Parts: sequence; C-alpha cells; structure tokens
Amino acid sequence: MEHAFDFVVIDTPGHDSYLMRLAHSMADTLITPLNDSFVDFGVLGTVDPATYALTGTSHYSEMVREARRQRRVVDRATTDWIVVRNRLSMLGSRNKKMVGEGLQELALRLGFRAVDGFAERVIFREFYPRGLTALDDLEEATLGTKPSMSHVTARQEVESLIAMLKLPFDERGQRRAAARKEWFANVDQPLELHDILAT
Repeated sequence: MEHAFDFVVIDTPGHDSYLMRLAHSMADTLITPLNDSFVDFGVLGTVDPATYALTGTSHYSEMVREARRQRRVVDRATTDWIVVRNRLSMLGSRNKKMVGEGLQELALRLGFRAVDGFAERVIFREFYPRGLTALDDLEEATLGTKPSMSHVTARQEVESLIAMLKLPFDERGQRRAAARKEWFANVDQPLELHDILAT
C-alpha cells in the first residue's frame, strides 16, 4: 500500500505480536501515546519508588529500540519516534512535573521526541458518538449544538499536535517517497548484471 498512498496509518494492539513488531520496524514515524501517569510511564522506563529517578528502560522501549535497529539495517533510514503525553491535566501538579522530567531524561537515552498532546477535555468524548473529530466542520447542524470555545480550543490542540509531529511533507519526505515509488516500479525487473559485475 505504501506506494499508492501518501500516508498509511497502522494502529497496533497493545500486546506483543509478530504483526505489531513488523509495523514498528516499517514505520517512518512512530507515535506512542502515553497517559500522563507513572502507570503508563512504566511501559517505557523504570523509576526509583522513593526518588522517582530514572533507573532503566522497560520492555516496550527495548522492543522499539530493536525495531529501529532492524530498520537501519534494511534501508538505513531512522524511524522518528514521538512520545505524546495524553490526557494532560489543566492544573499543574507534582506528578505532571515529575512525569515530564522523567520523559525528557528518557528521551535523551532512547532518542525519541516527547511532545504534549491533548488535555483532558470532555469535548473529545462528545465528538466520539457523532463520529466527529476536532477537524470536522464545527457547525450547529453537525454538532447538534452551537460551537463553543471548547470546540475551537480542541481544534487548535489537534492542529498544534500535527505541527509538532513534523510528518514528512517536506522536501526530504518527498525525495524518500519518490525513491520508494521508483523501487516499487522496478522491483519485478531482473537485475542487469553487466552493470554490477566487472569483467
């Protein structure tokens, strides 16, 4: 599918499986959503229970590290790994600060980018039953109610996250897409050995 579409989104299950590992090793951009708590943080890293200092990496981090290594072996490309802090509290708290500090330290160790995602907003739950997203037309006929500042703020949050993801719309991404398209167009062609072997 990758040579027929600009973007292919694969939403993997939360358990370890062959297909999940395969998807991770093929990804150009890997997005890992993380609820803002040490319960979820434990999937990426371990902390000292008394000081909350980072003590090591966890099973998912090690799996991603191996998937990225395999990707480099295959086509020398690096997967852009982004950890998105999700369901952020509107209020500052000690827990929020410590999770943020732990993620920044872990980001340096594992080579991912940590970005803030969505705040804990009721409006996202209201979109779901109607099959809507924050990027849909926010009109009374669509929403069933008059748009409010919450709708606008939710849209701004989604647009901000998309900008922070830095998806490969740029020239480098277009060159990579063109190279892949050329490879797929020629994959069934036999090799011209006289171009490879010297006589």
